[in-house]
Amino acid sequence: MLKFLKGVVAGSGTGLKDLPYNIGEPYSSAWGSWTHSRGTSKDDGSPVSIFSLSGSNAQDGHLAAGRNGVKRLRTVRHPNILSFLHSTEADTFDGSSTKVTIYIVTEPVMPLSEKIKELGLEGTQRDEYYAWGLHQIAKAVSFLNNDCKLVHGNVCLASVVVTQTLDWKLHAFDVLSEFDGHNEAATGPLLQYEWLVGSQYKPMELSKSDWTAIRKSPPWAIDSWGMGCLIYELFSGTRLGKTEELRNIASIPKSLLPDYQRLLSSMPSRRLNTSKLIENSDSIGMVVNLILLSVLVSVTISMEYFQNKLVDTIHFMDILNLKDSVEKDTFFRKLPNLAEQLPRQIVLKKLLPMLASALEFGSAAAPALTALLKMASWLSAEDFSAKVLPTVVKLFASNDRAIRVGLLQHVDQYGESLSAQIVDEQVYTHVATGFSDTSAFLRELTLKSMLVLAPKLSQRTISGSLLKYLSKLQVDEEPAIRTNTTILLGNIASYLNEGTRKRVLINAFTVRALRDTFSPARGAGVMALCATSSYYDITEIATRILPNVVVLTIDPDSDVRSKAFQAVDQFLQIVKQYHEKTNAGDTTGSSIGISSVPGNASLLGWAMSSLTLMSKPSEQASQGSINSSAPLASASSDASSAMNTATPVLVHVSSATNFSDQAVPASPTSTDGWGELENGIHEEQESDKDGWDDIEPLEEPKPPSALANIQAAQKRPVSQPKPQVPSRPKIPAKVSKDEDDDLWGSIAAPAPKTASKPLNMKTAGAAADDDDPWAAIAAPPPTTRAKPLSSGRGRGAKPAAMKLGAQKINRTSSSGM
Repeated sequence: MLKFLKGVVAGSGTGLKDLPYNIGEPYSSAWGSWTHSRGTSKDDGSPVSIFSLSGSNAQDGHLAAGRNGVKRLRTVRHPNILSFLHSTEADTFDGSSTKVTIYIVTEPVMPLSEKIKELGLEGTQRDEYYAWGLHQIAKAVSFLNNDCKLVHGNVCLASVVVTQTLDWKLHAFDVLSEFDGHNEAATGPLLQYEWLVGSQYKPMELSKSDWTAIRKSPPWAIDSWGMGCLIYELFSGTRLGKTEELRNIASIPKSLLPDYQRLLSSMPSRRLNTSKLIENSDSIGMVVNLILLSVLVSVTISMEYFQNKLVDTIHFMDILNLKDSVEKDTFFRKLPNLAEQLPRQIVLKKLLPMLASALEFGSAAAPALTALLKMASWLSAEDFSAKVLPTVVKLFASNDRAIRVGLLQHVDQYGESLSAQIVDEQVYTHVATGFSDTSAFLRELTLKSMLVLAPKLSQRTISGSLLKYLSKLQVDEEPAIRTNTTILLGNIASYLNEGTRKRVLINAFTVRALRDTFSPARGAGVMALCATSSYYDITEIATRILPNVVVLTIDPDSDVRSKAFQAVDQFLQIVKQYHEKTNAGDTTGSSIGISSVPGNASLLGWAMSSLTLMSKPSEQASQGSINSSAPLASASSDASSAMNTATPVLVHVSSATNFSDQAVPASPTSTDGWGELENGIHEEQESDKDGWDDIEPLEEPKPPSALANIQAAQKRPVSQPKPQVPSRPKIPAKVSKDEDDDLWGSIAAPAPKTASKPLNMKTAGAAADDDDPWAAIAAPPPTTRAKPLSSGRGRGAKPAAMKLGAQKINRTSSSGM
């Protein structure tokens, strides 16, 4: 706007040296005596077009017409008329003579004849593009004739240029004049510079200079004839040589032929108004109002030409703000398939920018994102980064949940093109809000997106934010989310620094994942341990990993058992290698890892599938991968029922496995490590201590109601008759104090004969000797004096000595929370 005002006020005459544009290579064709050159701005390097016209002196007739064209182009504004930017008139020296040159700077355009050769369209796609272009030029001519009462005077192929978005625009305003048909006293020429128009483009009355007949004719008569000349040159592929060639209609489409003949009528008053041509292409309902059969047939046939997929699609996008939500949703859902049928260059240069702008400013519905990314996949990497990525980054700040879902679902299509700085500074802050969203589906999509985005995050963001969110998600109420969180940790372990890996991985995989009630979550924990085996030293493997994995070799789920045996074999192999090296005198490295085994090759795929089948353990065991298309809502209800049914069974772990009859050798730290469960590491999921070592979870006001119900159900006492459970049940992700004691009883040594102290009365010296790595994730010790276990768990009222073996339990259920 500033450039426009500057041009209007300052006008011309600043001189070529002050022209703020660089003149580049000229095109091979231009209208009249003008030269059309490429150009760039000296300020920002943006492309422009520069038209130049030279004359021997300031009084040259061509220069006078050129000045008229500059004045008209500067003042006439329309979407289908070339946009004016700047103009100047300068004296140039050519040897011994001086020339006066007029320069006009416009938006970057290309002659239509050259653009047609460049596109190389054929068949239906060519006709669709020509129909759209003719529609645009007809709107420009109608605007001049009907709204402004102006006559262009020379509408032809040379007076049309094409923008970078493949829009057609009208220019060459040197002959443009007002129509004074109502001025009876006027006797002079209507068009002062009509001598610039080639004789082949002149209608009969203009060739004879019959100005009286011209003034009595409608204002569109001359330009309607020019539209006919443009149609002929467009479809014949040649410049019009003489007027008689217009009779050759072999190349004119049959559906356009009636309008073509009416545009070239020998009687000026009967020539078709270009506004009618627009109405024929815009409106179908007008047909029913026509009475004359000949006119009805003409309009119906012409509508067949202008009503095509490309014209309808672009027209819908132009008036998108006028459409309701249902129409938008229907249109954008069909657009991805429709785009494949349209000319590829037009889709990328015209539809794609329109779609990106509509999404950015909120006028497009969420399904438009799918169409945008589909079209963007046809771009080169450079064009994708320049034209699509800025819009995608801005969309992450949208409050529309449907837009956020679409971005996360297709993150694999554009994630690799995002730079690490953009992801860390602009994208992640908006994506992270999905971790705590009330929608489980959005939480799961956010989690999966980290597989693509996490490698681009800084260590500060990973340690300070991402791991805190993952700590919360590992105790999420949705089993699918808990499972995918474990697998995501296994996939992004290589992007964590060494200190973070030591604090997080073992605690996340053993303390939480291996004790989840959901069998695929336990299996995921085993797989994650195997995939990250190279990050653990030999002491961690022997004292923390193997003791926890061996327990799962008797898991009720066959798939978990198979993975547990594979893991045991893998970690025992590592220990054996260390043993052999030690015997050989090589103790230089204490960490010997095997990154993965063939059975764990699908670790990456797990994180990208939705674990939503939670019906029976047998069905879960036979399922290698879970279908991602299953709705997460059903997963939520199934997971809740699975967790509720597993809770009462947990009471009978010891009676089911009968471990008290077996002698279990205790490792130096395994007993102490498991002993920390006496304080209930999962007693309060909302506690700040329920995280991974020193990674503190994010603060939340309160858990969702569904999660609170599950937690309360896991903690309340339940009474039931003595069960007969043949196998070890699932271990829940959250273990209360009483249940933890029972869990310990299943693998403890025979009970001593004398009464023992409560489990939470460990000496300070013993705690210091343990160097216990789980101390940070254990719940704080109770502040009140612990009662003997028999008072809360025995059948009778008499006190009894605490026993570490299997115990018979009788609980009373309560319907309250």
